[in-house]
Amino acid sequence: MSFLVLLLAVWIEKFSALRHRVQHDAGWIRELNKLELSPRLVERPWLVLAVLVLFPVAVLGLLLVVLDPVAYGLLALPVHLLVVIYSLGRGDLLGELGSFRDAWRREDLQAAAHVAKRDLDICADNAEQLLERVEGHLLWEAYQSFFAIIFWYFLLGPVAALSYRLLALAEEHGQNPAVVERAAQLRHAFDWVPVRLLAASFALVGNFVAVSRVMLHELLNWNISAAQLIEKVGLVAGEIPAPVVGPEGVNSLDRIWELLLRAAVLWYAGFALWTVLP
Repeated sequence: MSFLVLLLAVWIEKFSALRHRVQHDAGWIRELNKLELSPRLVERPWLVLAVLVLFPVAVLGLLLVVLDPVAYGLLALPVHLLVVIYSLGRGDLLGELGSFRDAWRREDLQAAAHVAKRDLDICADNAEQLLERVEGHLLWEAYQSFFAIIFWYFLLGPVAALSYRLLALAEEHGQNPAVVERAAQLRHAFDWVPVRLLAASFALVGNFVAVSRVMLHELLNWNISAAQLIEKVGLVAGEIPAPVVGPEGVNSLDRIWELLLRAAVLWYAGFALWTVLP
């Protein structure tokens, strides 16, 4: 059922607006901010995360235990699908890059800097650094929005996928530094395996030798963040040249996106093979 859910999730993502109707975080974020600033919980960040992350995933787990034996799991299928769709990243990654791409293609650096700040929350000191940060943003957002979710869903089911997304929301929207720090620590642990698996996938669909050189030093490095690792590996795997202004810079973003698509096809092929093996 896992592979079917992942296929349906991709189809819905591409041809339906269901994701935007499912992904409503405002109520959860209000509860997060209320609890983390509560006088009784302000010094107990682990308890805040237990209430807002552990409790919802525990309820989901109990619901699936009840539904899985019924009708050969058919009743659990829509729950799996809704949880995966909710757990995917927020926003439209390619849509958010559209204005930046247009400005960069026109070599309008002032407009590019403005839309990068407005749409991507990215600032830089110069044009080269700006494009580098946008390239890193594309790699990181694709990983945390899609690859991390499908990895944990296929490996451990919807409970793990939902856990990852709630920790990401806590890290991004938390107002208590202690809560944000604990959520980031747990998310870092969640990221350790899938980000390295994606790096290995980049080696297979990109420049194998260049990726191998990077991974030789970073494979077991606990301290490097997932964002840093995926940026380093993605740029060398796609053989992305030094940042330049104009259409060639936009072409670098296209090459990164093509690399990500090839990696996604490789992952789905692997999932399919794993599903049919006895």
